[in-house]
Amino acid sequence: MTDARLQLFALNASKAFGEAVATALGEPLAAHEEREFEDGEHKARPLDEVGGNDVYVVQSTHGGPQQSANDKLCRLLFFIGALKDAGAARVTAVTPYLCYARKDRRTKPNDPVTTRYVAALFESVGTDRIVTLEVHNPAAFENAFRCPTVVLTGTPLFVDYVKANLADAPLAVVSPDAGGMKRAEQLREALEAALGRPVRKGLAEKHRSAGVVSGDLFAGDVASATALIVDDLISTGGTLLRTARAARAAGATRVIALVTHGLFMAGSAEVLADPAIDQLVISDSVPPFRVTNAPTNKLVVLPAAALIAASIRRLHDNRGLSDLMAV
Repeated sequence: MTDARLQLFALNASKAFGEAVATALGEPLAAHEEREFEDGEHKARPLDEVGGNDVYVVQSTHGGPQQSANDKLCRLLFFIGALKDAGAARVTAVTPYLCYARKDRRTKPNDPVTTRYVAALFESVGTDRIVTLEVHNPAAFENAFRCPTVVLTGTPLFVDYVKANLADAPLAVVSPDAGGMKRAEQLREALEAALGRPVRKGLAEKHRSAGVVSGDLFAGDVASATALIVDDLISTGGTLLRTARAARAAGATRVIALVTHGLFMAGSAEVLADPAIDQLVISDSVPPFRVTNAPTNKLVVLPAAALIAASIRRLHDNRGLSDLMAV
């Protein structure tokens, strides 16, 4: 959309991340106003003119620390509606972490398919496109939306980290479950291309029912290697710890977890401290505000702003970005 001016907004809850994206993009943040009312209602409006522009709005919709996931989602939707009413030619929601993206299918009778309902909300206010980072199931996510979606992958961040810190180590990429095999294979192939040598693979068994995780099998070759467990997010960390212990039992000398979104819910502090995991590498799509006593050098946070900025620039210029997208 090169005939329209690129314009970038960041709502207050994601202001720091938005400022980093603006710096990487080489564009200023556009001005807007957010007001709170006595009864808990709120409004947001652009202060800069948006008529005819190609507008991008940054808002990560994780819960906390001041606003819930629902509140952040609602504010984003209302602001997109205001932008469309003000004449924006195209509005793209840039949500590094998008809430409810995990609930993409029915696992019990009468279960909601919440991702589809969230998609309908975005479409109802006129959202032209969604950009997000590393969802649980990219195919299910894409199918939930009628407007175009861009699901970026954390793979470029993790490849750069491994090249800088583990370039000479024997490596094996491990998926914590069968559903993550495509994500793990994408990283493994990217590492082989970047390092110019083979990278092994592994897979841990996992079954989840009613919140209970089971499964003890491990397949793959991680003996005398650094096992790189790749996943979309860490919540309580139970799945990550089970996989790390399985990799250790299979002969891995080190275990490093590469996880895009760090939610760090109750129980994750114990997982992070467990000696089965040498290091946990996350992006800053969700600031690790719940982590207060992580062991020194055990938690590494990679900035994702440059990745987001690159996708915005290419989208505005109508250039491809398949190398940045999840498979």
